[in-house]
Amino acid sequence: MGSGGVSRKIDINTATLAELDILPRIGPTLAARIIADREANGPFGSLDDLDRVPGIGPKTVAKLVPYAAAE
Repeated sequence: MGSGGVSRKIDINTATLAELDILPRIGPTLAARIIADREANGPFGSLDDLDRVPGIGPKTVAKLVPYAAAE
């Protein structure tokens, strides 16, 4: 894959802050929000569930499809 050094799909349900941070359009702030939401509300059923995280919308989710998964 080519963006940000991602060589495999990153599981948003188990990824560390550092792993999430290398995803396109996700920086340290959104990575921290993803982890906080995951801890408070349980695992994401799909990438589309990321829209429950403040600051993440459909455009960001679409950019993540090649690089991330909810497993």
